[in-house]
Amino acid sequence: MIKSFVISALLLMISVTQASAQSTATGGVDLENFLYLDTKYGRSIIVLYPKKAPKHVERVKKLVREGFYDGLVFHRVIHGFMAQTGDPTGTGTGGSDYPDLRAEFNNVLYNRGVIGAARTQNPHSANSQFFITFQASHFLNGQYTVWGKVVKGMEFIDKIKRGRGQSGMVDNPDKIVKMQVVADSKEAPSIDLRQFVPGLENAPRKKILPRIE
Repeated sequence: MIKSFVISALLLMISVTQASAQSTATGGVDLENFLYLDTKYGRSIIVLYPKKAPKHVERVKKLVREGFYDGLVFHRVIHGFMAQTGDPTGTGTGGSDYPDLRAEFNNVLYNRGVIGAARTQNPHSANSQFFITFQASHFLNGQYTVWGKVVKGMEFIDKIKRGRGQSGMVDNPDKIVKMQVVADSKEAPSIDLRQFVPGLENAPRKKILPRIE
């Protein structure tokens, strides 16, 4: 009886510790607004901007949950500019079976790691394709809908195989291994995501002072 009680207490302690660790990592953050993007190089974390581009975020999460992006290649990658993916044909001309989206241009600047919805010359033609900027590309501001940003693991995006010439089309391209909405993942975030929540990312941090014995 005593042995059974000790084992139960130990299991409870482990459960509480795991829950505490997950709570610390999430900090009350809505995990619906974060994605995991896995490549062979490692895991990147993306923060979504539902207030800036609600329809685009809704579409991306829908496709992610359907497994649409898993296995798709980065078909167009231009050094010093961006890496583009999200086309099941791998040619840059394909998309999902859903209707194209109306543009949701916003005031988020195209700095390093920002994610934009790829489109044709028609501003309302974004569907499933997206690109991630390697560095600031402000000439895109207000021209392509921003729906997210890579906030952790940009070094893995930097390793994606580059394409040829000005077209950036890639031979034997790298691919997305898997994309997940963090809320759906069994793996709790390993970092405090509060620092990436829009509006809070520049908030002052509370300093923890050393304890004086």
